[in-house]
Amino acid sequence: MSKNDKFTSKDSIGIVTSPTGFFVDLVNEALEKRRISAQPLTSNYLVQLLETYLLTENLRQQGTLAELYMRSFHMERALRIEMLKKLGDSSLYIAGFFGDSLKRKIIDIDYYRDIGGSAYGTLAKTVEDEFQARVFNDFSTRFIEYVDVLTYISQSALIQSNQDLLRLYERYVTTGSELAKEQLVEKGLLTNIDKKKHSQ
Repeated sequence: MSKNDKFTSKDSIGIVTSPTGFFVDLVNEALEKRRISAQPLTSNYLVQLLETYLLTENLRQQGTLAELYMRSFHMERALRIEMLKKLGDSSLYIAGFFGDSLKRKIIDIDYYRDIGGSAYGTLAKTVEDEFQARVFNDFSTRFIEYVDVLTYISQSALIQSNQDLLRLYERYVTTGSELAKEQLVEKGLLTNIDKKKHSQ
């Protein structure tokens, strides 16, 4: 592993009462519940992402995500990497934590999936470190899976209302989210016919 690799396992070790330790537990539980296999570097990256967005000001962007993505191609390499990382991270976080509220917006979750997946994919080809490249490529190719991980973390502390259940169904229909499907099945709101129809 190169000296530039920031996603080392030692960085994720902390006292349970610390934000890092708390997020490590949340990420590990979510990955286990979602039955998603992730390399330690990837799970550590998710922990770092959650820590970053403890400060909501880190979500602020100077322009739309699409504009920033196009602008990144005209930046020098170091700034391009920084921009692509921010685009991928913010897209993943917003889609995971606020995906349900995006359904009634002109810009929906597909927008964040497309921008975030593309940003991570370009980032994987831009960074020199092979370990970082693998992490970013993983996020690019499995973006929705990791959105589900963050959604699980978000929902685990919430009590869903009937309106939440409607948004859950809309989430399943529009994105094909496996997490949404399983939650609907558990609540008896998705029949075998529905599952077959939407899986085609």
